[in-house]
Amino acid sequence: MTRRCVAIRHVAFEDLGILAPVLANHGYAAEYRDAGVDDLDDAAAADLLVVLGGPIGVYEADRYPFLATERALLAERLAAGRPTLGICLGAQLIASAAAARVYPGPAREIGWAPLLPTAAGRQSPLRHLEPAGWQALHWHGDTFDLPAGATLLASTALVPHQAFSLGPAVLALQFHLEAEPRRLERWLIGHTVELAAAGIALDDLRGATARHGEAVARAGAAVFGEWLAAL
Repeated sequence: MTRRCVAIRHVAFEDLGILAPVLANHGYAAEYRDAGVDDLDDAAAADLLVVLGGPIGVYEADRYPFLATERALLAERLAAGRPTLGICLGAQLIASAAAARVYPGPAREIGWAPLLPTAAGRQSPLRHLEPAGWQALHWHGDTFDLPAGATLLASTALVPHQAFSLGPAVLALQFHLEAEPRRLERWLIGHTVELAAAGIALDDLRGATARHGEAVARAGAAVFGEWLAAL
């Protein structure tokens, strides 16, 4: 039986990436909804909701009113315990929908860096990252407080709240396990202003992607696969 996944996309190149074939392998038919453009009325009933990343802040609903709609949608799904995955901005929106504060972090985290898993994280699907040195692609400036009742799964040296779960059906990842290494050049183009402002050397980022990307992509597929299998 095919199940329905709705993925809310904020910028075209931050898509499902490696998650797309994993979803298909687990019997999900994925449909995109472009934030601020497409209607989200049918997203509440989806078997799985995935909220993807984007270069805006949860607290900017005055500038981007659709964020309030997404937050309300997520609050509805959290209350119902419906399967929901948030990545980067999506994770921050889940935190906000769970009544936690979202705010600018101490500094931008952009590039490949290792996670610091908690004991719970080592027992979660994130454990598949261990053979890849717990590396992940980070691309955010905001952070969030841990929602009440959430289980912290991973941190970094700079940002303590990087991943959490709310029961078995809700997973929030501030980092990008879904990113396809071979398509990361699209991110470098789309985020050129942010990268220049942050002083990120593109060749360094490309080199780190060559070193870590494929191993993390394999690990990420295993992470998502185990989480989906448990739903």
